[in-house]
Amino acid sequence: MKRIHLNGFKIAGVGHTAIGLWRHPDNQAWRYKDLDYWIETAKTLERGRFDSLFLADFSGLADIYGGNADVAFREAIHVPINDPLMAVSAMATVTQHLGFGVTVPTTYEQPYSFARRMTTLDHLTKGRIGWNIVTSAVGSAARNLGHHRQVPHDERYAMAHEFMEVVYKLWEGSWADDAVINDRRGGVFADPARIRPIAHHGRYYDVPDAFLCEPSIQRTPVLFQAGASEKGKEFGARHAEAVFLVNPNVAGLARTVRELRAMAAQEGRDPAGVRIMAGLSVIVAPTEAEARRKYDEQIGYINLEGTLARQSALMQMDFSRIDIDRPLEYIETDGIRSYLERFTKGDPTRSWTPRQIAEMMAKSVGGVTLVGTPDMVADRMEALVEEANIDGFNINDHMPLRAFPDFVDMVVPELQRRGRVWQEYAGTTLRESVSGTTSPRLAADHVGARYRRLARKAGQPMIAGTV
Repeated sequence: MKRIHLNGFKIAGVGHTAIGLWRHPDNQAWRYKDLDYWIETAKTLERGRFDSLFLADFSGLADIYGGNADVAFREAIHVPINDPLMAVSAMATVTQHLGFGVTVPTTYEQPYSFARRMTTLDHLTKGRIGWNIVTSAVGSAARNLGHHRQVPHDERYAMAHEFMEVVYKLWEGSWADDAVINDRRGGVFADPARIRPIAHHGRYYDVPDAFLCEPSIQRTPVLFQAGASEKGKEFGARHAEAVFLVNPNVAGLARTVRELRAMAAQEGRDPAGVRIMAGLSVIVAPTEAEARRKYDEQIGYINLEGTLARQSALMQMDFSRIDIDRPLEYIETDGIRSYLERFTKGDPTRSWTPRQIAEMMAKSVGGVTLVGTPDMVADRMEALVEEANIDGFNINDHMPLRAFPDFVDMVVPELQRRGRVWQEYAGTTLRESVSGTTSPRLAADHVGARYRRLARKAGQPMIAGTV
């Protein structure tokens, strides 16, 4: 029976998928600044045998709606928000198996320093780090991180492909497995003959030297990806070990899954080896009536204008300046094109207005929303896995310190009873949890594995490879 992979999905801030729900008296998102909040979250997810805590991130202000960030500040839309990497080490000390998938955009990073941060975390967590690869779609990030303009959508992906080439060379090819010999008597800690400069000279990046870090357990962190535009799907099919999709329309979700798996096969990969996770919100209670009351209460706090402002930021379209009751049309933007495609091209049987999109998103609490008893939720999760051919879910933390415990205490035991969620973790690294294999290393058919073979003679610089 197919195991259902579970990941907790949240940000290091307040307002995420359900804008306005921070007002609810039981919502503890305001505690995002406290280490105890993160420690309790991590313990809960490990108790529920989740693969990972998946941390989304936003590197700029949501300032498209109305031409300013006023609504974003009032409704805490992705602001305030902290760096998602900072609490990982603390969470790792109170867990043994839970992984941590952190979002870091390639567009405004330097691969040499970024690779060191990720390897450091992989060392400190004993192989439990994953990276959600994104290209920043936020104009505010461009202005504040050294760019005069937003990098166009397709160019961001061109940069990202080269970024991946550089980090594969650093993680997989620079240091041999036996480079660190720690020979006290001979006075050699790391053998220079077993360490190679990567000699990368590309269009966007020049990285000539050897990596600063010795290899970590996984070498390359587990690679997540969340883009569903055409360029995003191409990127995910080549690089991602797990792809995160958000689409409340099951038929549309299934169509994207088929496309991704076919594209992975074209890349020479086992399409079943690419894990695909769907965004899911769960409101569960012992009785259906109680679950429905919780749902009705929670959506009463969700703010329509705030939801429009969030969608404006994601799509990079100002919904305050257009008629929100006219059908939305697809245009090329530098935002997250998959969001726009979903509501303009995703379902040929209907059209969406911005108001309808906001109302639907407000009522969904984020992604597919399930409301009911543990049996009802488990039934629907199993059906979604089969209907859409997905491997698991990113569970939204729309009510921090309440949504996850409810799911772990009520739904997970039912899924375990059905054999869908494991009773105990099978391995120690995140890659083992995600892949279901016993190896902490990239699969042999993954593009990153090619960089292990680029230079075989010790001491020689790496030969430039193509991704």
